[in-house]
Amino acid sequence: MRSPESMALATPDRLRGLRYVWRVPILLALVVLAIPLGGVVALLPDGKGDATREPLAQRIVRNWSRWMLRGAFGFRISNHGKQVQGPVLFVANHVSWMDILLLYTQRAACFVAKAEIARWPLVGWLAARAGTIFHRRGNAGSLSAVMAVMVTRMRIGRAVAVFPEGGIEHRGGITRVRTFHERVFQCALDAQVPIQPVALTYRRGGRSYDDASFRPGEGFPDNFLRLLGTAPIDAEVRFLAPLTEPAENGRRALAEAARSAIARSLETNP
Repeated sequence: MRSPESMALATPDRLRGLRYVWRVPILLALVVLAIPLGGVVALLPDGKGDATREPLAQRIVRNWSRWMLRGAFGFRISNHGKQVQGPVLFVANHVSWMDILLLYTQRAACFVAKAEIARWPLVGWLAARAGTIFHRRGNAGSLSAVMAVMVTRMRIGRAVAVFPEGGIEHRGGITRVRTFHERVFQCALDAQVPIQPVALTYRRGGRSYDDASFRPGEGFPDNFLRLLGTAPIDAEVRFLAPLTEPAENGRRALAEAARSAIARSLETNP
């Protein structure tokens, strides 16, 4: 029996060309708008706000991300659960490069992302303007510097978001939650802030749609263009219960607790 993803690949999408007709102009308008907005965000004070009012710079990033996903890509965004306010470490599963924009629609957190993203067209420039912390994989010195920046950001009241899996795995339409790297959890312990797991899901027709990820051999430009013309996708952000600090095993126990909570959420809401 073929999977929904393989069936979708075999079925011609007759509306794809028409979607490009209206989505490309919206995309271009948002790109043009991003240039002055990026300058404004870079100049505005990045304060921590209060319980009822987020800083203007973060509000700009959040609203622009929502316009991009809804207007240019046709995503239908929903959220569940209550996110922790104030400084917090969000830890999420990793399905697609869209994950960053999707979380931005909920909170303009400082992301930790691979250094290669900084070179991606548009996305890298916007990520840098939004305060993304870039990490060179396999470089111990880079990781130490990134963790120091994470702690500093959280101590001044910012939210930081990471994908502890360290990358995206996509095999035959099946995406699973892999082992979480435990070292990043130490940052929350050092900054003394809560840790909140976040489950990200993409759906179509009420079922999980893992084809939002990279297909085998597909690069960023091809994936970008494919998603730009694809039929609407339901993108869901589920904020789970914050973790409590364990009595033993510290960050290792926190990493496994976060991974297990997200995996259970994905199994419960397939």
